[in-house]
This record gives sequence, C-alpha cells and structure tokens, in this order.
Amino acid sequence: MIRPVLTEFALFLAPFVVYALYLWGTRADIIHPESWPLPTIAWLTAAALILMAGSFIVLAQWGGDPPNSDYIPAHIENGKLVPGTTK
Repeated sequence: MIRPVLTEFALFLAPFVVYALYLWGTRADIIHPESWPLPTIAWLTAAALILMAGSFIVLAQWGGDPPNSDYIPAHIENGKLVPGTTK
C-alpha cells in the first residue's frame, strides 16, 4: 500500500520540484517568497492535481487484475503458505 501512496505523493510534488529547478537554473532565489507568487502556486497546485487525477484514471483503467477474475485467498497446502492469487 505504501507504493501507491508514495507514487501519488511524488506526482503531486513533481510540478513544484520542476519549478524549483527552473528557479535554480535561472539563478533566482528559491527560498525567497517573491519567487513563489500566489498565482504560480495556484497553477502548480492545479497541475499537481491533474497529474494525480490522471494517474488514478490510468491505474484504474490498466492496473489490477482482469475483469471477472476469481480471487483465490491465501491458504495452506502441504504445510506451506500459498499466497492469494487471481485466476
């Protein structure tokens, strides 16, 4: 469960990191509040939310098991744990 959460967190932070790299590349003061005006933060937040929504759609559409697949829960066979699978 940690991987999907970290993926969404990374996608949310990506626009802000790209903008910080842009500021660093143009030799602007990254930490100075004037380098981060409110309209820019609003656009970065919108871009971050669009990236997150897009990733949700991609994961829902192409991730996971095929439709109508049957789940076989984890069980013990011959004294060994067999992990859950889909069939």
